[in-house]
Amino acid sequence: MGLNKNKGLSTLIGDVSEIYSKELGLDKNQVSLIEIEKIIPNPFQPRKVFDQAALNELANSIKEYGLIQPIIVLKKNDTFILVAGERRLRATQILGEKNILAFVSDSDETKLRELALIENIQRENLNPIELAHSYKDLIEVHNITQENLAELIYKSRTQITNTLRLLNLDEKTQELIIQGKISQGHAKVLVGLNKKDEKMLVDSIIGQKLNVRDTEKIVQKIKNKEKIQENEDIEFDNSMQNLKQILNKIGFTCTNKKNNLTIHLENIAKIKKLIKFFS
Repeated sequence: MGLNKNKGLSTLIGDVSEIYSKELGLDKNQVSLIEIEKIIPNPFQPRKVFDQAALNELANSIKEYGLIQPIIVLKKNDTFILVAGERRLRATQILGEKNILAFVSDSDETKLRELALIENIQRENLNPIELAHSYKDLIEVHNITQENLAELIYKSRTQITNTLRLLNLDEKTQELIIQGKISQGHAKVLVGLNKKDEKMLVDSIIGQKLNVRDTEKIVQKIKNKEKIQENEDIEFDNSMQNLKQILNKIGFTCTNKKNNLTIHLENIAKIKKLIKFFS
């Protein structure tokens, strides 16, 4: 699309129907009936989970009233790449239909990712991980900063940052968030823990049904313990360095690596001198 950072992206943040008409060159008055088996899923669809009960309700609605809003596809050779309307497509498949109404565009496929991201980022029912991937992809596709994105989608920089940080969690944890077994509140608390503590806490959240406040208390204890250990490590290292300097001054050759101090004793005289020093 050749968009220029903020200005280009801002032109896409608006009414979705207008976006499709303008960016894909669609004529909203022209609808085609296409074969469902020729439709390829959108490879850039951030949504990974579809509520089956909701799909069944949508299928019943389509059965009774028909497909009011056609899906949108990009034509590629003898196939069609889905741009918008995956829920409508899935619901139509539930009904056993072989064909579906669609707006068909011959536009450049490079627009597919951008439009899919824009459509999804405007939805309110994306789970936190799907939203995080949408934010990440938009930042990479348009080469913008988190601040730029925050301004464009009317979210705070803190919200953007906190959501993106969820992608640092273990993949199994992310999957539990997607499944709704761990809330976004719990997830934010887990960010920053090492993988061992993260797994322990995830198991506790699910097994003991910990609320967010209880989870925060445990995380605080873990961080306090880590802080104490960090201070002890610093103190130990400083003591090691002081001892090394003292021994060097009185003629001993010393080397230290991690938590080990090696005193090089070349002869019996050095051994006797060391014994005398510590006695």
